[in-house]
Amino acid sequence: MHRFPVPFTPYHIGPALLVGLPARRWLHVPTLVLASVAVDVEPLYVIVTGVDYPLHGYLHTLLGAAALGLLVGALMRVLDDLLAPLWRLLRLAGGRGLPSFLAAGVAGAVVHVLLDAPLYPEMAPLYPLPGNPLYNPGLHLPVYRFCELAWLLGLVLYLLTLVRHE
Repeated sequence: MHRFPVPFTPYHIGPALLVGLPARRWLHVPTLVLASVAVDVEPLYVIVTGVDYPLHGYLHTLLGAAALGLLVGALMRVLDDLLAPLWRLLRLAGGRGLPSFLAAGVAGAVVHVLLDAPLYPEMAPLYPLPGNPLYNPGLHLPVYRFCELAWLLGLVLYLLTLVRHE
């Protein structure tokens, strides 16, 4: 039986907002947030289907996350004309050039892996090198607390963004 990934997807949104909102001139914030949660499509797929595949497989490596981030960034850039009105409404408009989408995608996915790596011994974040040199069970609670604090601070930053644009 697989255990539920922790911190699961919602936890990764806080760090993405905390990094992305102050850097929105250079990073496309919605792409950063989406890429930060997209990595967990892998364990979700494993849990839902019961397939015999590692819970934290290739997408939970720095190489796999970077590739996924590039894909998410490219897709978000392609969809930008369609979604730009929504981003403006949510006050999340920012970087519009392809580099801002690609950088946001890679940053979001890679930070996800770096936050998960201390928590899961089965991960291989430095693939193709085996093992997880970043695994440290003593960091379980601090990673959780960091993600929770980042959520709170990210929410405050977002609310300030809304107030400043009123």
